[in-house]
Order: sequence, then structure tokens, then C-alpha cells
Amino acid sequence: GCVELVERRPTGRTFQRYLKPDCMFEPGAQEVTGLTLEFLADKPAFEDVVEEFLAFIDGAELVIHNAAFDLGFLDYELSRIGAHLGCVRDRCNVEDSLALARQRFPGQRNSLDALCRRLGVDNSHRQLHGALLDAQLLAEAYLALTSGQGEIGFAAAEDPARAVVAEFAASGGPRPRITATVE
Repeated sequence: GCVELVERRPTGRTFQRYLKPDCMFEPGAQEVTGLTLEFLADKPAFEDVVEEFLAFIDGAELVIHNAAFDLGFLDYELSRIGAHLGCVRDRCNVEDSLALARQRFPGQRNSLDALCRRLGVDNSHRQLHGALLDAQLLAEAYLALTSGQGEIGFAAAEDPARAVVAEFAASGGPRPRITATVE
């Protein structure tokens, strides 16, 4: 699940797909996500939606909580489809919100739930982990975690900073760059 932000504001554009797994779930996965193998049986495989997914993230700054974990799965799936697809970091910059949280709140719990509580993001409506809902929560938490950056107003209207915040149901650094033009 992905949520697009442009100039630190949600655009309303999202990407979410349920996918048919090619393996059995871990025992607790159904409890955490509410998804069953029966529900996912008629869903597309990753290779059926990969082009649409890559088009959504191409050129963006992808914000992922615990990025190394999710990128491992995504890059593996991309390699299974074909080397010509490369890896996620070939297509976009990746910001790990967990690394940012650990930098800002060292020694504290920095799960998405902990960040929501600490940063005042209401996640009381979340009963299960879902990729799109978690991406929406992560977008709010990320904006709160990096607050102050968007208030300067340096973004150029013809080339707005674009970020895609993503969260993947399988999952449980540097600041974004602002470029000033000569003008």
C-alpha cells in the first residue's frame, strides 16, 4: 500500500493491491492482518501488478518504516521476475522512517504504533495491520517526525517534491533534500 505526498501534502492518490502469495502464511500473519489464503487465492501475483507498482514509485522518494526489511522482499520479487527490473533503489530514493525515529528518539520504542502515540497521530481506528492504512498512518507520522521542513516554502511549483509513503503488510538517516534554484 502506498500514499502519495506532494510538497508534504497528501494528493489522494494511492496504490494498493492484494496479492496471491506463493507460499503458506506464518501462523500469526492471519491474526495480524485478518487476511486468509482463501481470500487471497483469486488475487493477482506480484508479477501481474509489478509494472503498475513501479510506475507509481518511479522517481519518488519512497518512505518505508524499517526499509531494509521490506526492500529485501521487494528486491527479491523483482529479481524473480527479471534482472531488467533492477531493484527499488534503482528507481527512487528510499527514506527509512525507522532510522529517522531512532535518530530523533534514541533508546525508545519506535514501532509505527509507538510513533503514532508519541507524535499525536490517531491510530485508534486500526484494529488490524493493513498496508494502505499503515501507509496513511506512516505518512502522518513521517510528516510529524520531520515537521518544520515544509514550512520554509522553497519547493518550485513546476517541479514539486514528490514522496510516496509505503507500507507493506509483510512488515511490521538523512533528511529530505531541498534544492534552491538560481531564481
